[in-house]
Amino acid sequence: MTLAPAAARPFGAVLTAMVTPMTPSGDLDLDAAVKVAKRLVDDGNDGLVLSGTTGESPTTHAPEKADLVRAVVDAVGDRAYVLAGAGSNDTVHAVRMAEQAAEAGAHGLLVVSPYYSRPSQEGLYRHFATVADATELPVMLYDVPGRTCVRIAASTYERIARHPQVVATKDATGDVSSVAPLAAATGLAWYSGDDSLLLPFLSMGGAGIVSVSAHVVGGAFAEVVRRWDAGDTAGALRAYLPTVPVIEALNGAGAQAAMAKAAIEALGLVDNRELRLPNVAASEDDVARLRDALATAGYLNDGVRAGVTTLP
Repeated sequence: MTLAPAAARPFGAVLTAMVTPMTPSGDLDLDAAVKVAKRLVDDGNDGLVLSGTTGESPTTHAPEKADLVRAVVDAVGDRAYVLAGAGSNDTVHAVRMAEQAAEAGAHGLLVVSPYYSRPSQEGLYRHFATVADATELPVMLYDVPGRTCVRIAASTYERIARHPQVVATKDATGDVSSVAPLAAATGLAWYSGDDSLLLPFLSMGGAGIVSVSAHVVGGAFAEVVRRWDAGDTAGALRAYLPTVPVIEALNGAGAQAAMAKAAIEALGLVDNRELRLPNVAASEDDVARLRDALATAGYLNDGVRAGVTTLP
């Protein structure tokens, strides 16, 4: 790893929660994964998150996850941070996932709150601490109560932030007002887990975004961040607005993995949009609406929207 992490952005500013490409028969397609990863980094992403929910982590298996990390790190690990999901409602299983990700060369871990079990705040703290203890990799927590039915409390954030490996969180609570006080109290880097909230998070001192829509609009998001950092808030808004149709198309139906795969198929990065059950591929009607949105936003031809300029 040649990238030097910044304290304010330990994993960069724009990270894609990357899909896991499959062959038409449902096998892991490492060649396609490498192609997608290279395209995302070329487009402006400085981080990739593998084997999250968008990467179909519940239906991919340990050897596949390790192979995916190795392939992507080999392809782009000198240009982008590569995080691996270590999320489970079984702490022992999450520890094994963390250890395997570290052995495969991941630069960091994404550790989601245990889902379905609805643990207490003490249980959340112990889970996160146990997984963080398992390796020397830096950890990004993931707070997504819409999927886990439990939210990380401020007091739990303050406790777990004292762990030396815990450096960031992906916040998909939708509660923008809590970003500034929690980030100030914990010292953690705060990443938006909602594509539409990149600018509000930046305005509250957030570090950046972990995004599904960045499969398509990563370059635009990177431009938003560049302009924001330069003090050009009006320019940041101008760079953001063309992404709105894409954000709505990829997130509106709540099937982000299916729509993200449909999007990269439409862009010619993969030759199919297959998922593993119980998720299913986007329907033809969904794809038609998605293609309309991509065309309207100017992304359909090559995935790079004309008219987005780079600051000198």
